Amino acid sequence: MNKKYEQCVKMLRQLVSDVQGAPYPGENFEPELYQIWYEHVQRAAVECFEYLDDNFPEEKADFSKTLNKFFK
Repeated sequence: MNKKYEQCVKMLRQLVSDVQGAPYPGENFEPELYQIWYEHVQRAAVECFEYLDDNFPEEKADFSKTLNKFFK
């Protein structure tokens, strides 16, 4: 497998893992814990988007074209 794809898959798996670890807003819900989790997941998501933009520019252009068609 191409190194770019391997890195992308690794980052996406980490992001999914982070999202799955969301604190459940139950009876003993701690807002501070949620905030820490949220900031961590947001950072992982931004890293994934930046990696995709930097390493898969053709896919980005195709996606933009698809979005433009969708909103016409």
